[in-house]
Amino acid sequence: MAALARWCVQRRLVAVLLWLLALGGVAAGAFAAGSAYSNDYKVPGTESGRSTELLKQGFPDLGGDSDTVVWHTSSGSVRDSGVEQTMTRTLERIEDLPGVAAVTGPYDEQGAGRISQDGSTAYATVTFEDRAKDIDAGEAAAVVKTAKAAETDGLRVELGGSAVELSESSGGHIAEIVGVLVAAVVLFLAFGSLAASLLPIATALVGVGTAYAGIVLLGHMMTVADFAPMLGMLIGLGVGIDYALFIVTRHRRGLKRGLSVTEAAVNAVATTGRAVVFAGATVCIALLGMLILRLNFLNGVAVAASLTVVLTVAASVTLLPALLSFIGMRALSRRERRRLDEHGPEPELPTGFAARWSAFVERHPKLLGAVAVVVMAVLALPTLSLHLGTSDQGNDPKTSTTRQAYDLIAEGFGPGVNGPLTLVTEVDGAEDRLALDNLDTTLRDTEGVASVSPVTYGAGGDTAYLTVVPESSPQSEQTSDLVDRLRSDVLPRAESGTSLDVLVGGVTAGYDDFADVIVDKLPLFVGVVIGLGCLLLLLAFRSVGIPLKAAVMNVAAVAAAFGVVVAIFQWGWGSELLGLGRAGPIEPFLPVIMVSVLFGLSMDYQVFLVSRMYEEWLETGDNRRAVRVGLAETSRVINSAAVIMISVFLAFVLSGDRVIAMFGIALAAAVALDAFVLRTLLVPALMHLLGGANWWLPRSLDRVLPRISIEPPECRTAHERLAAATDAEVADVLASEERQRDVRDTTG
Repeated sequence: MAALARWCVQRRLVAVLLWLLALGGVAAGAFAAGSAYSNDYKVPGTESGRSTELLKQGFPDLGGDSDTVVWHTSSGSVRDSGVEQTMTRTLERIEDLPGVAAVTGPYDEQGAGRISQDGSTAYATVTFEDRAKDIDAGEAAAVVKTAKAAETDGLRVELGGSAVELSESSGGHIAEIVGVLVAAVVLFLAFGSLAASLLPIATALVGVGTAYAGIVLLGHMMTVADFAPMLGMLIGLGVGIDYALFIVTRHRRGLKRGLSVTEAAVNAVATTGRAVVFAGATVCIALLGMLILRLNFLNGVAVAASLTVVLTVAASVTLLPALLSFIGMRALSRRERRRLDEHGPEPELPTGFAARWSAFVERHPKLLGAVAVVVMAVLALPTLSLHLGTSDQGNDPKTSTTRQAYDLIAEGFGPGVNGPLTLVTEVDGAEDRLALDNLDTTLRDTEGVASVSPVTYGAGGDTAYLTVVPESSPQSEQTSDLVDRLRSDVLPRAESGTSLDVLVGGVTAGYDDFADVIVDKLPLFVGVVIGLGCLLLLLAFRSVGIPLKAAVMNVAAVAAAFGVVVAIFQWGWGSELLGLGRAGPIEPFLPVIMVSVLFGLSMDYQVFLVSRMYEEWLETGDNRRAVRVGLAETSRVINSAAVIMISVFLAFVLSGDRVIAMFGIALAAAVALDAFVLRTLLVPALMHLLGGANWWLPRSLDRVLPRISIEPPECRTAHERLAAATDAEVADVLASEERQRDVRDTTG
């Protein structure tokens, strides 16, 4: 690390130009290639997945995306001649637009069911030539513009569907800008130097920008969800600014101690930079743990997010030292530079609130530990009611055309029309056809079914499908119950004595299958992620207790963050006020991604806090002093880092995307609880209560474990001495050392 940092400092212009060249080159490649994102939730082997494939084979014309144009009259009927003429002309114009394959309206013989019973609402289906992921946003926008042009004072026109969402404004990059601005303010308040406060942001932006463009290219090689770039940016800005903050803080401390700019930068990367690499590795391990689920949709998210973390870490330990050498002593504020000139180098001792708080925790570990446990338990309670499902356009903000179209259809035709089920089967002979005709009656009498369409046969007559409209909305648990009832009871009885194998597909069935696969694999996934994280901490801190405490703390942070997400998004506490739409279920993929990201981020603070305690423990062998000094010296920078990360994450609520907003609030809640409750309250309280047991490691295990080091090089001698000595020898060695006493020696 030291050699790498020295090279970057000595060849600072080359280092900066290489990064700018990488950013420009990857961005140019991404611009030329264009995006190819895909929200492909298909899981091989599931019933909904097989139904989709069978439908595609038997009815290739149904492969394009189907969207909806809905119109509503405030007075009169949609059958009135004026309304009918206006909308007929509009639908004809839409059918002539590029990318549109067909338009099916309500004003022909087959369209009677597309007009509500009260005659105030009607809808038409617009079928595109391509699937939603391949539709050009301009083509979708043209459909929206043409339909909206038909609106008058008494006629309201709204549109729904996946393609229409492409035309909805994403809010630009307001979220990123707000997050970066807040981070800049916090950094300036922490450093008092404009130059020093801008470097972490510049470093993070270069790393995240390169990663963002890289994710665009990645979409051409594997399945990458459309929210993956935004998620990567969210994570990258948070950890990237934080990692750079830790290194700049160490660099500034070196300058205050009298080191030259070069030596201070090299020392910062060789010490804190090592912890940054270690923390980044834990985040990547947690993210790449998603690969064991073997789901294409999550594989792309895992690789994309990991790529962002890798590049932000690389920028922190290469680009940042080069930039630090450019600004020289301006990394310190003017007042700090004057004090250094007047008084010379001075040791930086923990003072103020951080020191007082550290001593307070030492005096009251049981009380404060109990308070922290109660807070985390209360916040985690909503997690017990977690309902995995799919938020649909009914959860969009009230102002969006997709939400208004959804509501109009639900009011005029029933909520199930927004998410019908599709039953598909292969047909072999007259006996199967007769059974399908009888199935129509059976389905109509099934609890939870609102209506059933006639059976439609493919061109060859060997494939058939029919549509079942539930009484409940797509995201409702009642609809999921209907899917289970059809699969386990209704359809098996109808298939008896025939060769039929009726498969249940559709939006709700597909997401239910996806959620079931994830839930089944979740215990294995969580076990692997926690196990690998604990193994890394075991190797780094040579302790059994530290990894076990970290695992418990991380699970607590994840549970409490889930509780906050459930309260806001599933229970609807403030979701409309935040512009996030009404209450709905939690996306089925969210737990996996959140567990990965939250576990990785919570490990960061564990590493930075405990590594400082570990340094002091290796030097003194005094657990109380190690915990007190570690908390006093790191709490300020950890809290500053947490405020930055929370600000960045919360800013993404402004993105207007419900999924990204879920991630933002969950990550912000987890970081806040981790930094201000777990790391500053519960962890030090437990470490005081456990005493020397914190650092216990069986000698047999110590001999076989490989040695990795995240502590500063100057601590290695102490590490080797303490590792080789017996407890009595440690006491003799420490007693014979002459150490200068300062405020850190004052016990709580």
